[in-house]
Amino acid sequence: MIFSLLPVVAQLEPTEPDSAWRIILSGGITGIAILLLLVLVSVVALALVVEHLMTIRREALMPTGLAERVRKLLAKDQTSEAEKQCEQSPSALGVVLHAGLRETPGGWPAIEKGMEEALAEQSAKLLRKIDYLSVIGNIAPMIGLLGTVVGMIFAFQEVANTQGAARAAELASGIYQALVTTVGGLIVAIPSLAAFAVFRNRIDQLIAETGQQAQHAVAPLKRAFQTGAPQPPPLTAPTRGVRG
Repeated sequence: MIFSLLPVVAQLEPTEPDSAWRIILSGGITGIAILLLLVLVSVVALALVVEHLMTIRREALMPTGLAERVRKLLAKDQTSEAEKQCEQSPSALGVVLHAGLRETPGGWPAIEKGMEEALAEQSAKLLRKIDYLSVIGNIAPMIGLLGTVVGMIFAFQEVANTQGAARAAELASGIYQALVTTVGGLIVAIPSLAAFAVFRNRIDQLIAETGQQAQHAVAPLKRAFQTGAPQPPPLTAPTRGVRG
């Protein structure tokens, strides 16, 4: 759809003779395609940032009161009710707790392993979500570099057409287009990579807090297993025979 608009946009005449829009249009279909690609990538990056701000937050990953409710139910030996609480809270904490409680028949080691695996899975899932920002941050400069190469081609083409007698004013159009597209790519890439770093650090922090809350919630279950575990028999000193 975007590329179908290129011929229409190419026919537009700028109102200012020396505007940046005229420089972009001077590149023809290629220059307009590069501009539209940068606009599209920037819109996608903005949408991703807004979506991550809504989903990668403490209230979404760790609903308030869930850990305490599960802890109280486990203290009363109501494991099935605790599982229902986790199922009714579709969040990272709920998934981790539910994964651990399902392994209750296997004892505390199975519960702990289940929660660790679920926590690692939730962390990987969130990191995959923000990978798109990293991809955009790497692609945008390449799009700008493409515009740079196209602009330099136009500049050297002018030199070839004039047999080396091109004036600086005639070369300025291609060089200007090269610089404009490079700046556009960097304007998109720098915020995208910065947002990726911020969200990655936030995910690390929230996942660590999720693990702490999960351990706090299942603490009564851990104490119950440790208290009810069979104890090894006491060691007795070897007896020696008594001489008569």
